[in-house]
Amino acid sequence: MKNLADTLFKVRGTKAAPYSGAILVAEPFLTETHFNHGVISIIDYDAEEGATGAVMNNRSECMLAELFDDINVRYDVPVYCGGPMGQDRLYFIHTLGSEIIPGAREYAPGLYIGGDFEAIINYVNEGYPTDGIVRFLVGYSSWTAGQLEQELADASWAMAPEGSDMPDEFLSLHGDRQWHRAVRHLGEEYRSWRLVPRNPEMN
Repeated sequence: MKNLADTLFKVRGTKAAPYSGAILVAEPFLTETHFNHGVISIIDYDAEEGATGAVMNNRSECMLAELFDDINVRYDVPVYCGGPMGQDRLYFIHTLGSEIIPGAREYAPGLYIGGDFEAIINYVNEGYPTDGIVRFLVGYSSWTAGQLEQELADASWAMAPEGSDMPDEFLSLHGDRQWHRAVRHLGEEYRSWRLVPRNPEMN
């Protein structure tokens, strides 16, 4: 008997080249802890050097105030797990731009990474909104030269169409809700993916 998962849920891989700012959506049976139902934002891409990115929807149990004593806001600011590499590194992705956060780098239209850390901490402590505007992450994801292209060809990832996610919406969703929303943007070919729960053993 044929493997039902391959028959019902397998889609064609793509030879489309990834790019900085691309959104990757994990195929539903990718069970590695960091990437299970993951949505990744590609931050840097070079065909000869590889790619780096961050899992955007893997919210941890940790809050920003647990990592820094000088966070004094009353509301919780969650920290996300961006991937298995660099687990000792905290960084942030945001829509604030370099005028508000000096040194911020725009890597996709309307999306920035990093900048002056004191400025973002002051922004949080002043009580300005963070939901949909800034996401703090620990760890990142990386691929060697040619590795991501091969994984796309193998359909381990699908690449969302350009312009399928507005920056504020991209930073406001998390967990399975964000993965299912991203899958919907992939089109009818990927409709079967929505039927697979995060933990297939619970189905």
